[in-house]
Amino acid sequence: MALGVMGLVVALSACTLVPRGGGVPGSHGWRPLLPALHAEPDPVSGGRVVDASGREVLLRGVNLNALVEYWRYGSFPTTFPLTDNDADLISAAGWNTVRLLVSWSRVEPSPGVYDEQYLDQVARAVQMFERRGVYSIIDFHQDAWGATLAAPAGQTCPAGAEPAFGWDGAPGWATLDGGASRCFPAGIRELSPAVRAAFTAFWNDAPGPGGVGIRTRYTRMLGQVAARFAHVPAVAGYDVMNEPNAFGTTEVAALGRLTGDAVAAIRAGERSRAGFPHLVFFEPSATWSDLGGGPQPPFPHDANVVFAPHIYRGGITSGPIQRSDFDRARADAATFGGVPVFVGEWGSAPSRADDPADVYFREHQALQDEFHFGASLWTWHESCGDPHKAGDARAGQLPYVWGEFDVDCRTNRITGLRQSLLDQLDRGYLRAAPGRLVASTFDPASGVLHGAGANARPGTALIAWYPAPVRRIRTLAAQGLTHLRVSSSGAGGGSYVTAFATRASWAVTVGR
Repeated sequence: MALGVMGLVVALSACTLVPRGGGVPGSHGWRPLLPALHAEPDPVSGGRVVDASGREVLLRGVNLNALVEYWRYGSFPTTFPLTDNDADLISAAGWNTVRLLVSWSRVEPSPGVYDEQYLDQVARAVQMFERRGVYSIIDFHQDAWGATLAAPAGQTCPAGAEPAFGWDGAPGWATLDGGASRCFPAGIRELSPAVRAAFTAFWNDAPGPGGVGIRTRYTRMLGQVAARFAHVPAVAGYDVMNEPNAFGTTEVAALGRLTGDAVAAIRAGERSRAGFPHLVFFEPSATWSDLGGGPQPPFPHDANVVFAPHIYRGGITSGPIQRSDFDRARADAATFGGVPVFVGEWGSAPSRADDPADVYFREHQALQDEFHFGASLWTWHESCGDPHKAGDARAGQLPYVWGEFDVDCRTNRITGLRQSLLDQLDRGYLRAAPGRLVASTFDPASGVLHGAGANARPGTALIAWYPAPVRRIRTLAAQGLTHLRVSSSGAGGGSYVTAFATRASWAVTVGR
């Protein structure tokens, strides 16, 4: 039955109310469709991610590392495989986005040779999430350059330095470290002389195999992947490089050149298949979250770019969460014409969710709502063999993994979900809002979700996520909306709330 228009407050029965638009029935319940996305910059109010229906879309989700090629430090696998159960649980948490990590070393294992079987794996993952109404951001991930820069066995290092671990990212053939030392001072992986040398060669586009510059090879690889997904709306876009190690004025300028070249290569790849322009997510230097500093200098780009810093203060850096970090992200985005902001990584030790007095996870999400930023949590799965755990092992400690799963690091066996963490992350929000989103707030204590918008076109569909089953939703209130419906997601007990705008301004409230 139809519910609601102006100022209506209703009590819902226990039946499932079937939405009339914006989604389709699926094997696990109703799911939203995934129209292509684009960016609408706004230097005054902040840019927005908008879908083909003209709705502002909040991209909320989690990082997923199942397809990364990590350095292996012990006997356990470095990642857990991606399964349908993972996709079901991610959808059940209400997320509409995964930041899908991929490795240059696997995309291009030899110079100019692209591994189509690996890209098939990426495509299958994209399709798996698309079937559940979840976008994928393809993130070209790297940490401390690549897996090949680990110190050799028996490496001795000077006082204050340790033998370096390997990480992920670049293939060995693209690693021009010049034989530099593989010791990292003060435990800082990015300061290994070999890592610094490899990045210096990259920023300088030093010639590699065949005389082709290493940075040139990288942007060609981006274009190849963009061509592969040129017609896929479920791919929200591409993150050019995770936490680029650009230190100092010269390297930051080179990061700007890389981003400009990356945008051009991605657009060329899309045009080569007569595709459409996807979002391009660009990050500041890896020091942005810890030490401040702005993004790279201006670079050539179109409107479809998104500023994608990582906001970790209060999570893995000292002190509480600071609102100033969100202000700084918006201010930096304004220097590029007011492009949208997507927080590519945030998070902290999952054990913090066990403490009712620790507000980290809820406070960070409240700021995401206030600023209308998209965001993806670090991380979904973490194996005990992940190099992020190598420091624990070197110190003689049993590793403690992040993610939504408890793992016994004596066996690398998953022992269960971290329900206290999932409970704090399952948060009501406006997934797709007609016109401009004015507000999307959720109070975990009362269970009240409120959303409001402006400049809506009549007939445009609204989709909200509410973290409770239909039977527990007792009241809805709506203004400027019609055909209010609630439907079961069919996974985990959450619900979708849908409606259609009848005027430019609208509001909706959902409560238990």
